[in-house]
Amino acid sequence: MQILPLEREAKFYIAGHRGMAGSAIWREAERQGFNQLIGKSSLDLDLRNREAVFSFFETEKPVNVVLAAAKVGGILANDSYPADFISENLLIQVNVMDAASTFGVERLLFLGSSCIYPKFSRQPISEDALMTGPLETTNEAYAIAKIAGIKQVQAIRKQHGKSWISAMPTNLYGPGDNYDEKSSHVLPAFIRRYEKARQQGDQIVINWGTGNPLREFLYVDDLAKAALFLMDNYDGNDHVNVGVGQDISIRDLSSIISEETEFSGETVWDTSKPDGTPRKLLDVSRINKMGWTAETGLREGVRLSLADYRARYGARK
Repeated sequence: MQILPLEREAKFYIAGHRGMAGSAIWREAERQGFNQLIGKSSLDLDLRNREAVFSFFETEKPVNVVLAAAKVGGILANDSYPADFISENLLIQVNVMDAASTFGVERLLFLGSSCIYPKFSRQPISEDALMTGPLETTNEAYAIAKIAGIKQVQAIRKQHGKSWISAMPTNLYGPGDNYDEKSSHVLPAFIRRYEKARQQGDQIVINWGTGNPLREFLYVDDLAKAALFLMDNYDGNDHVNVGVGQDISIRDLSSIISEETEFSGETVWDTSKPDGTPRKLLDVSRINKMGWTAETGLREGVRLSLADYRARYGARK
């Protein structure tokens, strides 16, 4: 179902506007002429605090909302702190959506994650694979929270007639990414690892697992364009996958990053560590048929991400 594009003059709240996805959506919204953007840092507005969230919506009365705020992390973080991941994400989602519904938000986009799908989903993964099998255990808590978000959007559409939607991006990377050694995802973790090894003159980089799993990576600025495209063009009950439609092995990804950082040593794979889901490629035919496709190639995106890392943390030859 198609709808009228968002009014560029209307108040537009981007929850999580300082995160990687949220900041990219903010940049793209500015580029597209949205001139009443609203953002609050976690210090200014704790989205886990229901009273504070309701007070914010009552005061600001945004017309449109992107819910990109979330507690996120890689395999180690998700596996180590499952209670934190499920609790905090549920609190954020329920508070923001309840307040948005109460105070008349017309359009809301809930940003989820491809980890909502079963571990052994048929590839590529179509939207109807949701809840058809067991989840990957290492990030099950986070996935359950995101599934709950999809269901809350659908429930609000059904009960209150709101034109709210959900988008499920594949693995994101790009400017503003988290490069922390313990909580980052695989691509930024590799950038940090290989760049640090090059700077220190190390001859060996050790990566987790076998390197065989296949992953799809979406440059975050492409996700931002997709998010606003969907808000302008889509009003359906079903969530929509957002990705590039092709994947790469973790081993080949490490080779690209090794080359781009100019690391000249050896890569060793610690097979005692878990691989995670063997393959996760999204079927993006639905959004492609609507008229959107990703624009940024993986090597180009890695170069842009490496430049971001070096700008933030320093580069040494």
